Amino acid sequence: MTDPMTDPAADPATLFARRPWRDSPAPPAAALAVPTMLTDEEGRFYRWLTEHWLARRFPEGGEVVDLGCFVGGSTARLAAGHAAAGRPGLIHAYDFFTVSEGLKRQMLYPRGIARFKGEDMLSLSRRLLAPWEDRVTFHRGDLMRRRWPADEPVAALVIDAAKSVALADHIAAQFFPALQPGRSIVVQQDFLHRAQPWLPAQMELLADHFQPLVFLPDASVSYLCLSVPGPAALAAARLEGRDDAALIALVRAAARRLDGLCPAERFERQVESLVSAPGTRVAWQFPQAPRDG
Repeated sequence: MTDPMTDPAADPATLFARRPWRDSPAPPAAALAVPTMLTDEEGRFYRWLTEHWLARRFPEGGEVVDLGCFVGGSTARLAAGHAAAGRPGLIHAYDFFTVSEGLKRQMLYPRGIARFKGEDMLSLSRRLLAPWEDRVTFHRGDLMRRRWPADEPVAALVIDAAKSVALADHIAAQFFPALQPGRSIVVQQDFLHRAQPWLPAQMELLADHFQPLVFLPDASVSYLCLSVPGPAALAAARLEGRDDAALIALVRAAARRLDGLCPAERFERQVESLVSAPGTRVAWQFPQAPRDG
């Protein structure tokens, strides 16, 4: 009998609907030791994605791109599956690799990270990801200044950095052209975050090119690339310059398209955010609200 976790011929929507990562091994202790904001299911999904999906769909290799990895929690879980499958290629970890005192107290020290001075955490990330040092390459700095060659295939694109309309547009322009039709997975980690309504809007504008596969609580939606959006499609999907009414209409269109996959009320929270803070296009500029759930 074919293993549904590894069947390369399985229909992607059917395969992802089975959520086979729930039955796969948890990431190893070294990966779990890296602090993260991911849920347990997201961590299992990332390991499964690199160990099983990419191993079958990209036997020749393909890069894994992790945009906005904080100290490396998502990177570690991706790397665990990558190593278990003996994958070729690299995992590209992008971040400023800096941390505030508040986030140290909230995210690092309670997880057993020794106290340290200053904002720089690149050396900490390197130490935590040392078990996979031959698989991970670090890209430090402003993502808006980064470029990706379209002829360098991206097998999996994990996005946790689209915290503004400008960044969402830049990520699409730089990384989407390197996706591979029928194989590459895009994870919009903050898709249903109340302060990032431009993400459903962007994916709605590109709906002809991406198939939604699965919603992972708290806010993540994963897509299969069906076709690579060309320059004209990417230009037509630009978010910058669209007014609140246009974004609200796109969020609600995305809610209709994803009915049955994602909780409808989460889209309405995004609409409420736009109504409460007109013209806001940066996530942290929205008023504070209770945590999504």
